[in-house]
Amino acid sequence: MVTDNGACYRSQVFSRLVGRRTKHRRTRPFTPRHNGKAERYQRIMAEEVLYARPYGSESERAAALATWNIHDNYHRPHSAAGGRPRASRLHAAVTNVQASYN
Repeated sequence: MVTDNGACYRSQVFSRLVGRRTKHRRTRPFTPRHNGKAERYQRIMAEEVLYARPYGSESERAAALATWNIHDNYHRPHSAAGGRPRASRLHAAVTNVQASYN
């Protein structure tokens, strides 16, 4: 996980939420390219899931977001990964991913 250096990301509460299994890296100060990656991800997520259609409840939106995250990480091609999904860059194999259908 990469975040900026805001106070909310330096707190003990955030550290507990991230947990020990996730590596938390901070961007270098005054390096906008890192923040641009996070902003782009949030924009795509908002356009394709969060505001793409009306949801009946917040739990319905959360379920759609969980499905979209699987699609985005394991099925959708990304230019930074050579046209392959992000998960293809992982060294360990992932065996619990189901196919996504549109």
